[in-house]
Amino acid sequence: MNPGILLALLGTLILTPDALFMRLSELSGGEMVAWRATQGGSIFFLIGLLPFILPRSEVKPKVWRKSFLALIFVQMANVFCFAYGIFLAPVAIVLIAVATVPVFSIILGALVLKEVVDIKTWFIVIVVFFGVAISALGDVNSSDMYNRSTALGGLCGLIVAFSLACNFIIIRKDKDVAFPLALGMGGIICGVLAFSFWPSALEISSNSLFYISITGLIILPLSFLLLSRAARMTPASNVSIIMLLETILGPLWVWAFISESPQLLTIIGGAIVILALVYFFSIKRTKVA
Repeated sequence: MNPGILLALLGTLILTPDALFMRLSELSGGEMVAWRATQGGSIFFLIGLLPFILPRSEVKPKVWRKSFLALIFVQMANVFCFAYGIFLAPVAIVLIAVATVPVFSIILGALVLKEVVDIKTWFIVIVVFFGVAISALGDVNSSDMYNRSTALGGLCGLIVAFSLACNFIIIRKDKDVAFPLALGMGGIICGVLAFSFWPSALEISSNSLFYISITGLIILPLSFLLLSRAARMTPASNVSIIMLLETILGPLWVWAFISESPQLLTIIGGAIVILALVYFFSIKRTKVA
């Protein structure tokens, strides 16, 4: 199997308990943005500095070019809109919107990189989106479906999906760009702004700080470093399809540790997504063989 696909799978699996620790932190959306963005951004930034500090003869990653600045911007949009979308709308609505990331990746990949996917990949994308929608809607109350806040939250989810797709496309197109440094700067800028808008983030309990630090210092930077590396080795559409596994496995951690029972639609949708991804992996393994 393509090493990029394996890296994407590993990065996604590391990301799956993210929602659990976010819930355990008991922070508001703005407080989570402040801490996760600042902590994750700091780790990215430090990792991004290593090639410039270590005495090596290798070619240094490139900074201060269009792709570097674009990565800073899309990282800020990604980090802010995800948490703010969760604050505005039911999580399920945001997840459905984020599930469009493979579509954006395929379109951008075709326009920017001239990468055209086959009909089987399109079929998998449609089936996975359908499964995510069924799974997510199982947790949505009808009263939350039609209001301005839900619409804005869904829009935030679409911005997150577009930002992730842009991230993967930029990294795949410009393999010399110092992407950890760019992601770090984007995260830190977003986090500092969040602290200014939500000063209550400075007054959280030690228990909340412990849980949010697990996601901000470990889960978020490690998973996205692997996913970004994967985007250099396999088309962005593949990475984004695999990432949607997190929308199904993530709630399993919550159900296991917070004793929340899943709805029938949630189980059915999750089964559809997992079966579709099993088929996806079988296709990729067959192509390599």
